[in-house]
Amino acid sequence: MTAGLTRRGGGRAGLLAAAALVLGACSTRAGTPVVTIDIAYSRFEPATITVPAGVPVTFVIRNADPIDHEWIVGDDARHQRHRTGTEPVHDERPTEVSIDAGTTQTTIVTFDTAGTLAYVCHLPGHEAYGMIGTMTVTSSR
Repeated sequence: MTAGLTRRGGGRAGLLAAAALVLGACSTRAGTPVVTIDIAYSRFEPATITVPAGVPVTFVIRNADPIDHEWIVGDDARHQRHRTGTEPVHDERPTEVSIDAGTTQTTIVTFDTAGTLAYVCHLPGHEAYGMIGTMTVTSSR
């Protein structure tokens, strides 16, 4: 998987930037997928998404909760590493994003191959509570 990363910070400025990005993507970059994932009550909504392989996808992740979360996308091996890992903040990989309480983060990811991945919050107790989603990456062929 190769990926590009674009981030826009949290708070009101982050919300405005995310809103501008979504509106801009819809009006000026027709055909570029934008997926919005809302976090509320320690759940991802939607919990199931489908994205195309080989195309940059913009993810706008909005955390409406009063607590921090993270959005980690990957296969079982990646999630196993995070279950036992000690990374408190994610900001270098576009498939590993920390989202502070009440903020929005934006990341752009291009998935090279089709398959099924999970997105999970690995903060203590969150995965066990059900903070898990499924992403299907479809072939463009």
